[in-house]
Amino acid sequence: MSFMYNPFPYDDPNAINEIAVGKDISDTICFGLQDCSAMLAKRIQETLAEKRTCVLSLDGYTSAPFGVLALQVARLLLQENIAITNSETNNLYLEESELDARLSDNLPQDRTMDPPLLYGKLYANGYEGLMDTAKVTAKIQRILAFKDSGEGVYILSGNGALCDALVELSDIRCYLDLTQKRTVLNIKQAKTKNLGYTSPKPYKETLRHAYYVDFEVAAALRGKLIASRQLDYYLAADDINSIQLLPLASYIAICETLVRYPFRCRPVYLEGVWGGFYVKHLRNLPDTMKNCAWVFDLIPMEVSIVAKLQDKEIEFPFFGFVQTVGELLMGRTCCEKFDGYFPIRFNYDDTFHASGNMSIQCHPDSKYVKEHNNELGRQDESYYIVVAGQEAKTYCGFTETCDVEEFIDECKKSEKNGLPFDHDAYVHSEASKPGMQFLIPAGTIHASGRNQVILEIGSLTIGSYTYKMYDYVRKDLDGNPRPIHSIQGDAVLKRERKAAWVRKNLIQEPRIVRESPEGKEITVGEHDLLYFTLRNLCFSSRMTDDTKDRFHVLVLVEGEKVLIRSLENPDKFYVQNYMDMIVVPSSFGKYELINQGVGKIIIHKTMLRDGYEHIER
Repeated sequence: MSFMYNPFPYDDPNAINEIAVGKDISDTICFGLQDCSAMLAKRIQETLAEKRTCVLSLDGYTSAPFGVLALQVARLLLQENIAITNSETNNLYLEESELDARLSDNLPQDRTMDPPLLYGKLYANGYEGLMDTAKVTAKIQRILAFKDSGEGVYILSGNGALCDALVELSDIRCYLDLTQKRTVLNIKQAKTKNLGYTSPKPYKETLRHAYYVDFEVAAALRGKLIASRQLDYYLAADDINSIQLLPLASYIAICETLVRYPFRCRPVYLEGVWGGFYVKHLRNLPDTMKNCAWVFDLIPMEVSIVAKLQDKEIEFPFFGFVQTVGELLMGRTCCEKFDGYFPIRFNYDDTFHASGNMSIQCHPDSKYVKEHNNELGRQDESYYIVVAGQEAKTYCGFTETCDVEEFIDECKKSEKNGLPFDHDAYVHSEASKPGMQFLIPAGTIHASGRNQVILEIGSLTIGSYTYKMYDYVRKDLDGNPRPIHSIQGDAVLKRERKAAWVRKNLIQEPRIVRESPEGKEITVGEHDLLYFTLRNLCFSSRMTDDTKDRFHVLVLVEGEKVLIRSLENPDKFYVQNYMDMIVVPSSFGKYELINQGVGKIIIHKTMLRDGYEHIER
């Protein structure tokens, strides 16, 4: 399932990456519907000057504004007396009943295992697997006939317009991309339906379907088109009125420039029933937010990235960036190990001055999530305590005397009868202190207690497989019961992880990695079950580091402001503020960290651990 059922419609203005790109690149970017349409119309006219026909294909991410752009381009061409043939891909898909049958394994209807129907299996057969072969063949014949004996422009628009079966028929190929936040908001605002469907579905059903099917095929095709250089234009299409068009070569040049800097992604903020107020105040979030429960600072499939080129800004999905410059960002070994996905995810969970804890929960191991969800790997997590208020505590593992089967029975009874029970009698907790690191390998029962802010760091699972075992019998912000998955939780729960084992393995004593007069690097969490290592960089004025072909993610957890700057190319830098999350690409090499504020600095550093390529994902 997607993390983002309810992203708050707010674009953080502070997460901007200023990069030095030549005027020859920035001048190729068109801004606004009129100018972008005019550029496409001009390119079409140039094509028609050489031959009788031109096929323009507009493909893109889920909910992209194909129709508006196609109409505007057509209007401009009609003014020049150029004949237009409009065609859409909507009519290429299988009938809804056939799609339902084909996707039944991806979108199961088992309310015993999954009462709210949140989960499914990732679809892997591309657009053609959702299309009617006869309809596609007929479309190909019509386009070939047009190219042979027609005249003017044939505009093919919609999801799948550049799929493998159709891409070679096109003369001008465009991909309209959207950030995941905008896509989810479009679905929520009923601006789109699932691929091939005309009948409406409830919002959460639509989003579940999109996560397991629609998003998969759109993102996969985007990556393929960029890698094969089959696109002519890339369009950042979150807002049709300020849509941005640039040649594919310019988009790639921007990505290749940005990946040579330390950079920050644009966060997504979400309200929640246990949401707190620390981040809301720290980052001056809108007063209209009820609270801020989650901050997706670096959830790879959900966040975006903003590049500023002189006086122009362009925003695109972080995963598209990964698809474009993955090796420079992560290194070849990492790309091969994790199938081209960014392998670690980061977010803040804020319960500071909130009304309650996060749910008592656990996550699946590799075998379970691959078999049931076709995901890439296990869901491990970790909690680093950034801020802790009065009586803050963190749940991790079972109490030493816990009867785990009794606990599971209590969870299942509560799920059915809606009555609370004493979870503290079963789930072990530790008083939270800033700087504590909890490791949470898959299957470990855990939760963040109220009145703290935690930095959550997890493995590559693309979706969120959080099996809530117990949620205090509360309802969400819409007044609906919170989803419980006690059967799935029961199936993956590691019953042997009790307090003594947790204290020995999952809450570790810091260990010095290196120390010098400038500062020290310490390991705060590392375990054979996890393929990433968690460290702190502690210094007063300046410290140096080296990526050595392994990306770093740096979070300023103590201090005001730090300059992160390349030693070889000092013009490549980022000024990091408190709680900013910065990615230092694997290709960045040696860099320095300079304290630009008052007091000592602690930077939380995450990287792939030695031998990660041999650890099961």
